[in-house]
Amino acid sequence: MDISEKITQQMAAAAKAQDKLRLSALRMIKTALHNREIDLHRAVNESEFVQLLSQMAKQRKDSIEQFEKGGRADLVAKETAELAIIQEFLPAQLSEAEIGKVIDEAIAEVGATSSKDMGKVMKAVMPKLAARADGKLVGDLVKARLSA
Repeated sequence: MDISEKITQQMAAAAKAQDKLRLSALRMIKTALHNREIDLHRAVNESEFVQLLSQMAKQRKDSIEQFEKGGRADLVAKETAELAIIQEFLPAQLSEAEIGKVIDEAIAEVGATSSKDMGKVMKAVMPKLAARADGKLVGDLVKARLSA
């Protein structure tokens, strides 16, 4: 079953259950997927779909942070619920220990010795971690390892 069909099935289930928030989030995902397919003039493959969802998840996290600063608990709850639905379609996130292992391998691979080499390490690490780890967390862990 392809991605679009899976989303459509879940939309139907959410509509039957009258889960308006889930239906809205699934429609948002389907629309973003459709727009990406229009931009590319072809169907989106699995890695492109994961990248799209990662971008959407990052947007939600940024929005949650801003709404918390603004004291908008209602919008924080909505964005958090949308984020949870988006994350259902993303691969499982790696633990800090697993990320650290990949970072250590990349540091050895590129021969990084100081924080000046952070760009080289990030360039080697991010393709390996793709959507399985938050970029900000990875950056913080790389910086900590290189400055130690």
